[in-house]
Amino acid sequence: METLDNTPFHIDADEVLRRAHLAEADPDITQGARKLIEQAQQVARPKVVYEVCYIENKRPDSVEFAGITFTSRVLRVNLDQVERIFAYVATCGTELTEISAPAGDMLLDYCLDIIKEMALRGALEHLSEHLKANYALGQISQMNPGSLEDWPITEQFKLFELLGKGNIEELAGVRLTDSCLMIPPKSVSGITFPTEVRFESCQLCQRDNCPSRQAPYDPQTARAYGVAQ
Repeated sequence: METLDNTPFHIDADEVLRRAHLAEADPDITQGARKLIEQAQQVARPKVVYEVCYIENKRPDSVEFAGITFTSRVLRVNLDQVERIFAYVATCGTELTEISAPAGDMLLDYCLDIIKEMALRGALEHLSEHLKANYALGQISQMNPGSLEDWPITEQFKLFELLGKGNIEELAGVRLTDSCLMIPPKSVSGITFPTEVRFESCQLCQRDNCPSRQAPYDPQTARAYGVAQ
């Protein structure tokens, strides 16, 4: 298993203030936010652990690698022409959980939450760049347990089994609870794979008003994957 703990990460203070709707706020409020951002920048250390796996078996609605069977028709279709995948866990890092906003300050709590999201995004971008540079990959896509009904969040247990629970906690500080929550909360597990056509789980999801949506729902794509409702 490989660890990426040197993610280049710079917090754009103006972006944080804009996303928190504080860009035009009282100067005392923005000053407090900037102090929190500066503190976070000093300690932030987003991380990724990943494992290279070769696909061993493919069945109609499942795929097996590292001796573990993952059940998802969408995952199986995406990996139809793929022989090698990268299982990973990425996190904003425990360091950001050790700082906090003043008690009761919901605005600064929100700023800190935004910073953690940015750190997680930075870790995922670093993983993509690292994989493309070191494994001669072109376009890549990702799937995450729980992002679609077809691949339930309970499949995270299998990813943690593959990567080794103890290893993930030791190297990245991430642990998985019995209710499938990852701690620190701004963490994500998934599979990265090469693809000719970029895939986004959002294309198959009809959930309205999702703040994390990366692409519109596409009924034609959903039918092609056999998951149209």
